[in-house]
Amino acid sequence: MTATSIEHVNGHPVAERGFDAVALAEAEAIRTRAAAEAEAARIEAEGRAEAEKIKAAEEAERQRIANERAAMRLEKEKADHAAYLAKKAAEKTKADAEKQKAEQAAQEEAEREAQQQAEQERAERWWKWGARGIYAVGLIIAAPVQFMHFWDPKRPFLVAAPALLEGLALVLAFGAAWAVAHRRDVAPYRVGIMLGAAIAAAINLHGGLTNPHIGFNAGLIGAIASLGGPIVLMAYEHGIAQKADGIPSFRERRAAERARREEEAAKRKAREERKAAEEKAAREKAAAQTRAYEEQRRRDEDRKTHHRDVWDVADAMRSARGAEFVTEQIWADAWYRVTGCKTVGITPEIEARSRVAQARMKTAAELPIEGPLSLVDSQKGPRVKKDPDAPDGRRNNGGTPPVRRPGQTAPIHPLARVQARLEQKKD
Repeated sequence: MTATSIEHVNGHPVAERGFDAVALAEAEAIRTRAAAEAEAARIEAEGRAEAEKIKAAEEAERQRIANERAAMRLEKEKADHAAYLAKKAAEKTKADAEKQKAEQAAQEEAEREAQQQAEQERAERWWKWGARGIYAVGLIIAAPVQFMHFWDPKRPFLVAAPALLEGLALVLAFGAAWAVAHRRDVAPYRVGIMLGAAIAAAINLHGGLTNPHIGFNAGLIGAIASLGGPIVLMAYEHGIAQKADGIPSFRERRAAERARREEEAAKRKAREERKAAEEKAAREKAAAQTRAYEEQRRRDEDRKTHHRDVWDVADAMRSARGAEFVTEQIWADAWYRVTGCKTVGITPEIEARSRVAQARMKTAAELPIEGPLSLVDSQKGPRVKKDPDAPDGRRNNGGTPPVRRPGQTAPIHPLARVQARLEQKKD
């Protein structure tokens, strides 16, 4: 549709309707512009809608991703929390197990100590009543013998003598028990017990030997009973006294003595090893000092023989500095003072010969190579100019030389220049 070729309007010729062609063209242009604007508005609306749709989809995708990340983070936090709870539960279980194990060990130790204590009490109880039983049996045996020995119808009061003799040891045994309980000295009571028992035993034995109604056997067993009962009871009281005083038993003393001997042996062994190590170190040190002295003496003799002038200065410096021998620093200082060189072993003559050798080596290294091995034939000197009428020898460039700029061509090597000058002189 064009705005300049309108011939009909609504199916009728323009001329017939009486319309102006210009007005019709303007109307058509307005209509076309309106249609274009409407189409543009539609396209813009569709674009906006599509953009909103895309934006909404992107927002939904972004929200989905954010939700997934939040869910993953929540799952991770849950897993971490579960791991933390499991770790705490494991630690609590371990602590409870260790506590239970410690309590069980403590309980077992307490039970063992209680069992040991009960065993000790049982043994002490049997020992206690056994000693008293022996004393009672001895009293039962010894008392009738003494009654028969002291019985005299004219002196009936002597019937109490057995009670005095046997009761003397019994009462002194009670006194010894009191001394042990009150942590007093029990030696006097024990002496009294033994004296009373010995007197009763002697009387029983005398009665058995002199009185035929008693007999030797009864007198002998009565004497043994008079001694045995107090001795057993005194042994019991002696053990109780040692326990109360904290005196170690023979087994404990033997174990302590063994431990002491082992400790002394270990200390003695350690002292011997330390002494041997010190002696070895002293021998090694002495040997090292001897070697050092021998090496120093050798160096001194060698220096004195071959460098007498330097040695005199070094010895004077040693004496002035109060040194024991010429050290390496003193020798270096003396060498510098005499020769003027800081490097020990270098003299002016050696330095001069070295300089000459270095100059010769430098000359030999920097001279150009002549003959078939020369690599500078292409840069010997100025080339012969080419005839301008000669054909161009260059190929593949149409005969047009390329544009050459400064710096593109490598400079002539200095050795090539020297070689060229030498050949010019020969020519």
